[in-house]
Amino acid sequence: MRLPDFIEGNQITLLHNGEEYFPALEAAIDAAQLEIYLETYIFEYDKTGILIAAALKRAAQRGVAVRLLIDGFGSFNLPSAIIQELLAVGAQVLIYRQEFFSFQLKRYRLRRMHRKLAVMDARIAFVGGINIIDDYHEPDALWPRFDYAVEIKGPLLRKIHAAAQDLWMLVAWAHFKKRWADDLCIDHEELPVGKQRAAFVIRDNLRNRRSIERCYLKAIASARQEIIIANAYFLPGINFRHALIKAARRGVSVILLLQGKIEYRLQHYATRALYGNLLDAGISIYEYQQGYLHAKVAVVDHLWSTVGSSNIDPFSLLLAREANVIVSDRMFAAELRNSLQQALMKSSPVLQHFWKRHSRLRRSLNWVCYYFVRVLQGLSGYSREGSRI
Repeated sequence: MRLPDFIEGNQITLLHNGEEYFPALEAAIDAAQLEIYLETYIFEYDKTGILIAAALKRAAQRGVAVRLLIDGFGSFNLPSAIIQELLAVGAQVLIYRQEFFSFQLKRYRLRRMHRKLAVMDARIAFVGGINIIDDYHEPDALWPRFDYAVEIKGPLLRKIHAAAQDLWMLVAWAHFKKRWADDLCIDHEELPVGKQRAAFVIRDNLRNRRSIERCYLKAIASARQEIIIANAYFLPGINFRHALIKAARRGVSVILLLQGKIEYRLQHYATRALYGNLLDAGISIYEYQQGYLHAKVAVVDHLWSTVGSSNIDPFSLLLAREANVIVSDRMFAAELRNSLQQALMKSSPVLQHFWKRHSRLRRSLNWVCYYFVRVLQGLSGYSREGSRI
């Protein structure tokens, strides 16, 4: 598969957590004049959800074409009354694979729309890992959810806008909303507005099934100095693990910043099953304890970096619709790396000699969780393609 082309002349701003992302998103919604696409896995009707829903209503009331796409599982708790309020003022709302019974276990339920993406007037876009949910949503949260997004202006908008249009059209047709699939004729920004080279990468079940994973593998294979990966749900396949181990063995400093607080027990213990081999290869592992880690970012050799929605696990890499931005720029990489370094200072290192002292029962529990995730992956219908997981 061909790797994505980098496009010159962009202005890309790193946004830290919801405290920077949501004000920027609200301001862009309020400034929109023609069209808004907003895609999110979770739309929670909490303090943040109320804020963004109100901004979308204001936009629709002044005649902007508002197109909100939410995932049927991730946004299962969004009250239907809120959707009706949006529809009543002229906004268009679609639900990707709508759920009716939350307790059913079916294969298609694992194939989610996990993207977090927004485009306004084809002039400004946001891509990252931040859902529409309050940073302090968890009852025990003393610190904000640790995550990132990027604000994008420049020629890269053409690809991002096209991706939002394509998915909206696909879901609109599936919902028999042919009239909602009509495109507005909007001129795209072609002139350079900055100096950053960047690529936009999506994962779907058609032509881009392994696009994000391949970008990671290419960057890891090319690394000569340092790899820092921060990922909320880290359960890579064997190819990915071998790439990291090979990098560490050729002298590259490989650092993983992973979830320390238990959010989902199955994923947490399944990830820990891999610690032994990674530590033996000289890879450094840190667990973020200050709050809930939701980041999905990486920096390689102080130049290559990515911010997006894709975890490094079989669900993101093989099943869900994801979107990442890859930036080739030293200043951007330095800012993201500095932020990750600060997070590492607040994290607990996983020391090899302490890890080896864990009981057999504890290690067995980790492996039981790991293989259970494998079984779920097989049930999803990807057992052959995912055999390398």
